[in-house]
Amino acid sequence: MPNTTPKILIISSDTGGGHRSAAQALVEGINRVWEGDSKVVRVIKAVEESHEFTQKGVMLYNWILRNRQHWMKYVFWAINRFRPETREFFMKRCIGFCTEIFEKWCPHIVVSVHPLTQHIFAQILKNLNLADQIPLVTVVTDPCYGFWKGWACTDVSLYLVANEDARRQLIDYGIMPEKIKISGIPVHPKFHEVNEKDAQKARESFGLDADKFTVFVNAGWIGGGNIPQIFRELVRGELDVQAIFLAGKNEELRIEAEKLAKTAKFPVKVIGYSDEIEKLMQSANVMISKLGGLTTFEALACRLPIIADATTPPMPQEAGTVNMIAKRGAGILLKKAADIVPTIQGLLSDSARYSAMKAATINLTVPNSTEMIVREIAALLPQNQKVVVETMKAVA
Repeated sequence: MPNTTPKILIISSDTGGGHRSAAQALVEGINRVWEGDSKVVRVIKAVEESHEFTQKGVMLYNWILRNRQHWMKYVFWAINRFRPETREFFMKRCIGFCTEIFEKWCPHIVVSVHPLTQHIFAQILKNLNLADQIPLVTVVTDPCYGFWKGWACTDVSLYLVANEDARRQLIDYGIMPEKIKISGIPVHPKFHEVNEKDAQKARESFGLDADKFTVFVNAGWIGGGNIPQIFRELVRGELDVQAIFLAGKNEELRIEAEKLAKTAKFPVKVIGYSDEIEKLMQSANVMISKLGGLTTFEALACRLPIIADATTPPMPQEAGTVNMIAKRGAGILLKKAADIVPTIQGLLSDSARYSAMKAATINLTVPNSTEMIVREIAALLPQNQKVVVETMKAVA
């Protein structure tokens, strides 16, 4: 590989789908800048790929997220209280695998998109006497105050955060302000607003009416939480709409949703896992969803108003996002599953309110955030990579 071709290692974990989406967005952003046959970016799931024990921990986390969402506040408290990412027990089970990956691939820069991963690589860089040579960047995927303490690691070279709220939280966790830059959330470029003609085509591609008000019920990557109960209430309604239900990686939920869809008085398209979430969002007039950081900002990038699941108090790291979209008018908080039908009816009967919600989505994201993040990453490349940075600036 030529010296001018940088190697970027992105470290993540599939605890929920947001960190995975952030990693994919960064890969796309990087590949748009550094073209050619050489492999310049690699993503590893540093927690679950490291050891059988940590893999089971991720599986347990996702099971709770899917089946016992009301337990997540206790999970959040326990992880913040006991800080497993800083414990020798956790380190021993992750550091061997991660060190082997690092030494085999020898990246020029390491980028973390998960709160449990930068601590591992900070220790690896220290062990290899490379802490002053290889930058460690953390892209925080939780956008608001109150997120995981694990994001805070004093050995990180640069933090890239969504907004001033996230910056303030890191400072309160002890991170030096000069290490933090506001860049927005890394959203894949495929998430963007489309005109009505393209939205109609998207609806038709799912076998739906091109002109009918479309509700996207998003159970998330993991498929579960409170969304299935909200969907059960929705299909009982007398509504002049059509709906898409995304079951994610939950086959049992998909089968159940298909049975429920047959009882609905309006058309319902049920989908399992999909790599084309942007098309689902672009076909919809409103999305019903739990407010994960990435999901929210992907929807906002598509200018899609949100009905946010607040039937269970949101996870602490997501509470700020819930409050933000409600305060700014881009979303409605759903406090009871039974309220979903009157909520949809309210949007159908009050076009001015719906238009105001759609307009409110515009100012909640940083334009070209992924490109901005990639530029910041490139600026930290070692001196023999500076030609790449110059090329990148020319492209930008």
